[in-house]
Amino acid sequence: MSFDPVRIGVIGTGRFGILHAKTLLGLAESELVALVDCSEKALAELPEEFSGIPKYSTPEDALRKSPAEAWVVSTSTADHVQVTSMLLEQDAHVLLEKPISGNLQEALKLSPLVSQTQGKLMLGHILLFNSEFRALQSECRSRGGFEYATCYRMRPAKHADDYPGETPFHLTMVHDLYCVQSLVDGKEPTHISAQAHYNQKGSMDLALAQLGWPDGSLATFSAGFLTPEAMSAEGFDRMEIFGKNWMARMHPNPRPLEVWDENYVPPMTLEILTDSNTNTGMLAEELRCFCKVVRDLEPIPKGTRYQDGIQVMRWLDRLTEASENSGKLSQSG
Repeated sequence: MSFDPVRIGVIGTGRFGILHAKTLLGLAESELVALVDCSEKALAELPEEFSGIPKYSTPEDALRKSPAEAWVVSTSTADHVQVTSMLLEQDAHVLLEKPISGNLQEALKLSPLVSQTQGKLMLGHILLFNSEFRALQSECRSRGGFEYATCYRMRPAKHADDYPGETPFHLTMVHDLYCVQSLVDGKEPTHISAQAHYNQKGSMDLALAQLGWPDGSLATFSAGFLTPEAMSAEGFDRMEIFGKNWMARMHPNPRPLEVWDENYVPPMTLEILTDSNTNTGMLAEELRCFCKVVRDLEPIPKGTRYQDGIQVMRWLDRLTEASENSGKLSQSG
């Protein structure tokens, strides 16, 4: 399928914004035409490969001067709603990195604009484009769904200090909630419960959650900041699905080769490759999909729609409330 490359700008040049930009440079479906960051220092320190890309210090300036027809918003979460509102008001297509916002009420402010500009806002959720998950998703659909799903997403213990104020619910478990949301086709759970564990400093380092649906299917989630420094800086992820007379296991991080010598040496933690002329992996597939959405060749896929993001944010609010009501698990010694 061929079409004119989509002219795309990236707003926010932090770690993930740079990954987006590098991936866009390598895609035939896109043309990177703008990089935006309020920090002049950040723009000045961008890699040499971006030397020929126009740079702007404000989204307003970029909107006036750039030929971009679509934008990737990868700013801090606090700026997501404001920047996205500005872009949608100009009738631009937007790929908004998750979460929509730091809280549900602010995220809901986008609702009128999303209704007015149908098909213009897509949410970034790369795991839905992960090759292992897509294979698992296909198996689950062809076999009539699951009876039990269990998800593990563990990160280094120092995350509790490195990300003050963030909890495993919102920083890590949210990814698995999106995946399971996709597997149940967005059906609302009728049972939600959760528990949390806190370390000696009083920071949440483990979140446990349970969701149940009217058909009897259950899903459990474990997300924490517990892995030791000897393991990968990205921790590990695992998902297991049990159905009627079948089961499947996905272990995408690390994938799948693991190497040890004096220290653990992970060859690849996430399915994101930006070091070749033709980028591959889940971020590349997400951006290819976004380009097709912009060209009106595909609808925004389930799981990346605004309403999907709002649904998961509601689940997170209910899980957080449930964990608070259940009381703290004993602190680690």
